[in-house]
Amino acid sequence: ISCTCSEGDYNVCITCNCCCCAEVTSRELPVGELLERANRDRTPDFDEPTLIGGDIAIKSEVDRNADPCTASDCLWGKWSDGKVYIPYYIANHFSSREQAIIVRGLDSFSSVSCIRFRPYQNGDRDWVSIESRNGCYSYVGRQGGGQTVSLSRQGCLYHSTVQHELLHALGFNHEQTRSDRDSYIRVNWENIIEGMEYNFYKINTLNQGTPYDYNSVMQYERYAFSRNSLPTMVPIPNSNVSLGQATQMSQNDIVRLNRLYKCCKYMVVQLKKNIKEHTHTQGHSKGVPTAKYKNYSTDTTNGV
Repeated sequence: ISCTCSEGDYNVCITCNCCCCAEVTSRELPVGELLERANRDRTPDFDEPTLIGGDIAIKSEVDRNADPCTASDCLWGKWSDGKVYIPYYIANHFSSREQAIIVRGLDSFSSVSCIRFRPYQNGDRDWVSIESRNGCYSYVGRQGGGQTVSLSRQGCLYHSTVQHELLHALGFNHEQTRSDRDSYIRVNWENIIEGMEYNFYKINTLNQGTPYDYNSVMQYERYAFSRNSLPTMVPIPNSNVSLGQATQMSQNDIVRLNRLYKCCKYMVVQLKKNIKEHTHTQGHSKGVPTAKYKNYSTDTTNGV
């Protein structure tokens, strides 16, 4: 069995009667571009959810113009040891190599936060079910029961896309929908594909006391949903700033995650790191914005 792949791709034999196309790249593309490529010609099955923002699954049209996470208790619970254990199931249609990519993404959270993804066990009430459906997508926050995180074998199996979709499942939205985004990017509505404008609607977020991050793994690239190959988003005031080029979680992504889930140990580590960096660059620690860190865990909603 063989399949026809586009130029720059190669055939990968998965089983005796199945194959798929894997992209050959000298470096991983930015996460926004990967997601748009994977979801561009998506034809959902009857049991798949409606998507907004390119890859955010919603249960009903009521959620289209609101943040479905901040409207309900969407956070995963913390255990007495201070860690957040999230059961996961990886569908058996992934190859061992593909599973390794997914597990690497799952494990990347444990070294920087109190989030611990662990294999599903009988009796678990809530879990993420990682499957190869049509495209890359996830619900925002804990939904209750098993919730699908789709990582299609046709374009979604990259470290950045795994982290991106898992951050959605943890409660985070896209950077460009932040409530304060108009101070940092200009949305060129005239360049957006007709009918796709809702992907750029702002959400009433608290932003976890962190600055807008052009390099967040949740930030789409400047041509996202463009109808004419012109930018749909431009950084301001400096239009030349790199936008949406992340291939993994940024430092701000990690800070927000720890603030949202009150990962105290990791917030202290981050504070010490920031003080050390400030001292190194300024020659003294005077003026370190400690008040900024005093109320790390006051926000109860996501900021992205």
